[in-house]
Amino acid sequence: MIDKIYHPYVQPLEQELEIRLLQQNNQSGIADNTRMYRLAYGRSLSDRLFIEAYLVGQGSSSESLDLQSIEMEIKWQLTEQGEYWADWGVLAELSKGIGNNIYEASIGLIAEKEFGHWSATTNFIIEQEWGSGIDDELESVFSLQTRYRYSQTLEPGIEFYAGQNSIGVGPVLMGQAKLAGPKKLKWEAGVIFGLDSKSPDTSVRLLFEYEF
Repeated sequence: MIDKIYHPYVQPLEQELEIRLLQQNNQSGIADNTRMYRLAYGRSLSDRLFIEAYLVGQGSSSESLDLQSIEMEIKWQLTEQGEYWADWGVLAELSKGIGNNIYEASIGLIAEKEFGHWSATTNFIIEQEWGSGIDDELESVFSLQTRYRYSQTLEPGIEFYAGQNSIGVGPVLMGQAKLAGPKKLKWEAGVIFGLDSKSPDTSVRLLFEYEF
């Protein structure tokens, strides 16, 4: 799945509201202009644990927007930033379909390494899907993000995704605006181009995150 790439860090006492949009075009067997929306609220439970709840909706050119699933996600920061050669975290997620008995669980490893003004982040996630009316499936997804910290408000980068149903690469822009006190507004925008016949021709992703 082409989506947000996670970083391993947790900030104590942090809360956030997040909205994500993914639009994919020209993928075999998938309705054109398929759009997936995620609306989430999250908060840190400690200086190492962060939990987030999602509502996930989907629509397309031929289908109206509909609520598809609910998700719970927890991130565990394993190491202090700069403690080892890379910073590490673990991500776990459980989702349930709306109006059906389809479930998905995933667990993944997050790593991040800084090289001067550059940083590289990898996510390796294993997903298991099961439930009535579907074949139980075990999948793996790898994603990589490299970005240049040009300034706090602008960080250009490149992302790569590899999974069972898509392989893609493309540019991304990220940034944040500091608001009053500890409040921040973060944003990401990227365009990922498919690299094989199974992948969507283009995937456009947007993210807005309000931290308080």
